[in-house]
Amino acid sequence: MRGLIAISVLVAASGVQAAAPSEATKAANAAVRAALPFDDVGDFERARNGFIATLPDGLIRDAQGAVVRDLNQGRFLSGEAPASVNPSLWRSAQLTAMHGLFEVTPGVWQVRGFDLSNMSIIKGAAGYVVIDPLTTAEAARAAIALVRQHLGDRPVTAVIYTHSHVDHFGGVRGIVDEADVKAGKVAIYAPAGFMEHAVSENVIAGNAMGRRASYMFGTRLAAGPDGHVGNGLGPRAAGGSMTLIAPTHEVTATGETILVDGVEIEFQLTPGTEAPAEMNLYLPGLKALCLAENFGASMHNVLTPRGALVRDAKAWADYLTESLRRYGGRSEVLFTSHFWPRWGQKDIAETVALQRDAYKYVHDQSVRLMNLGYTGVEIGNRLQLPRPLARAWVNRGHYGSVSFNARAVYQRYMGHYDGNPSNLDPLPPEDLAKRYVAALGGGGRVLTLAAAVREAGDDRWATELLKQLVFAEPANEPAKAALADALEQLGYRAEAAPWRNIYLSGARELRGAAGTPTAETAAFDLARAMSLSSLLDLLAVRLDPDKAGDSDMKIAFVADGERHLVSIRNGVLIHEKGAPEKASATITAPTPAILALLGRQATARELMAKGVMKIDGNPLALMRFAGFFEQPPTDFPLVTP
Repeated sequence: MRGLIAISVLVAASGVQAAAPSEATKAANAAVRAALPFDDVGDFERARNGFIATLPDGLIRDAQGAVVRDLNQGRFLSGEAPASVNPSLWRSAQLTAMHGLFEVTPGVWQVRGFDLSNMSIIKGAAGYVVIDPLTTAEAARAAIALVRQHLGDRPVTAVIYTHSHVDHFGGVRGIVDEADVKAGKVAIYAPAGFMEHAVSENVIAGNAMGRRASYMFGTRLAAGPDGHVGNGLGPRAAGGSMTLIAPTHEVTATGETILVDGVEIEFQLTPGTEAPAEMNLYLPGLKALCLAENFGASMHNVLTPRGALVRDAKAWADYLTESLRRYGGRSEVLFTSHFWPRWGQKDIAETVALQRDAYKYVHDQSVRLMNLGYTGVEIGNRLQLPRPLARAWVNRGHYGSVSFNARAVYQRYMGHYDGNPSNLDPLPPEDLAKRYVAALGGGGRVLTLAAAVREAGDDRWATELLKQLVFAEPANEPAKAALADALEQLGYRAEAAPWRNIYLSGARELRGAAGTPTAETAAFDLARAMSLSSLLDLLAVRLDPDKAGDSDMKIAFVADGERHLVSIRNGVLIHEKGAPEKASATITAPTPAILALLGRQATARELMAKGVMKIDGNPLALMRFAGFFEQPPTDFPLVTP
């Protein structure tokens, strides 16, 4: 058996193929198959219900004709799950791979499967009201074209962003023109705080989150039984251009009711749940409830592995209770920003309550165990849902997981430090790894130990051993190949698509494949909608204190009639709106032009030649100022030092 492990290492290292499922992996997946109610086909009926049409060739293209989303990639998802995929995840991927235009209820439709999220469409008096216009302009453009082909060629009169994640607003420029928004022809609604959090999550920390998201969503994994089988919330996200147009109206209170193109909509604010700024909405005339991303056909993440603010599991559960109380008794259909609808008051009430109970259980029991002295890692390994909750498909961990969510609850209350004094000031990973490997008897000894534990099926312990060896000896190719093999086994067993994608993406890079660069240009496109103040916040986190040195300088920016004074001293950027002090240079330009200048997409000379920028004072001061900022690497290592 040890010889077989060594052979698989050599094959994996050559890049010919990934490791085959081990006997331990086969047994783990067989146990899942035996434990869950796979004879319940209700979700398949719901997911197919109301189908109207889809794209004949299954291809979404950009303006140049390049394919940005191939809907045919899910064709392999037929029959029973192969040994390389957790059967619960396989079932989820089969469901989320269904694509096309579907009727939810008369007057409401959804385009599903074109992207990670759904686009929902309401028939208004003069046109279409669109809820959540997908991730990219190309996907949204294809979706609205399908709508017009089958439902009628009507304009988009309003857009509703349910929350501040890019897969729910990034395609907006594919369905509306910003000039029409500015002219008042199209209204855009969003929850209070939307712009602040959209910028924070997608721009301020976008580089780090984007790199981790490349693992979480498996953006470089090939579709297939040994690779990408879905994202838990939906299929593979569409490629293309992420865009943003600022809302024209922010909803500020639960119960606020607005007539949107003749459609009465009542809003429920749910801040701090799945997103920092989020809202549900109810259509009383249609008895239809939209729970945004606060409810779905899978357990969600209280803390997403890509990184974000830790969400409030208790508030999440409490808002679902409020939703049921306010709307449950008068809703005949429930639709959401991911997955498929549910019909009938009884099904809606029972299913939403089941998921609400799961979030509340994870919160309450994590806190209980925390107060008994358990750490986050211990709680994550210990906590399990009660059987009635665990067997409900809406609580299966196809996207989030009980383990990760329990650790997130601990982190929200207690932070990352677990209280053990030896963990107060931990050694850096590379230093720690070298000491571990030396203590274990050297690299050869660690490889032998890892092979033995892998033979016993303990791939979690094997990855811990091999991780230390890879960080201690980055050039040790057998160690990287062995770690890749072990990670793949964990990926094959994972019920959560993000976990599978993370494990397999790590294995892919260990075998020498290139990392996935973050879409920095996309971040700047989203930033076009930022206020000048938000743009300067972005600059502040890009300031390199070594480049700034002991500089003490002031630069003023004037945009949209507002003057902001930027001071740099002590390696810190401070900006103040309306501060009167004199600056070395004053730049007057629209915010997008300032963004282009500071994002190195255009020079001051080019912008001045176009008549969109004016510089008063010392232009050399501006050049010196611009040199203080760094462009962070977009493919920094995750699985290697």
